[in-house]
Amino acid sequence: MSVKIRLQRHGKKGKPFYWVVAADARSKRDGKYLEKIGTYNPNTNPATIDLNLDSAVKWLHNGAQPTDTAKAILSYKGALLKHHLDGGIRKGALTQEQADAKLATWLEAKNGTVDAKKDGLTKAQADVKAKAFKAEQDVNAKRLAAAAQAEADAIAAANPVAEEVEASNEEEAPAAEENNEETQA
Repeated sequence: MSVKIRLQRHGKKGKPFYWVVAADARSKRDGKYLEKIGTYNPNTNPATIDLNLDSAVKWLHNGAQPTDTAKAILSYKGALLKHHLDGGIRKGALTQEQADAKLATWLEAKNGTVDAKKDGLTKAQADVKAKAFKAEQDVNAKRLAAAAQAEADAIAAANPVAEEVEASNEEEAPAAEENNEETQA
């Protein structure tokens, strides 16, 4: 019996969620499996992967062949590296402590890159929100300025008659004063 490490699809339509399983190569995609190794959720950014590293390495030691996508997931989480380092231990090229140290440094570096990506995505999302807020403030300022201008134009349109009357009264008033002075003299 040949064993494959592959993905088993779950979740609803358009929202896939996968189990990483070790299954007989002859079984159906979503059928019977030997052991559930982990989960993979591609709907999040970055994708969420929970993997039992020891179980995955155990199946790799027993000769299980991962599919292309499962191989990428195992590589991403360090299962293939651990399998490789265990081969070095069996051959005597490494000690267990050296292999554990190499795996730990690789996992720390990998976690650093994942955290950097999450921080970058968070920062990009905050920048987009800030730009949208700034654009909204600009639009609101223009709208308020246009409303104030329209109100001023409406007032000016209603008051030119009153301004003309006031202006003509001001012109007539000095003339009337001059007439008063002439009559007194």
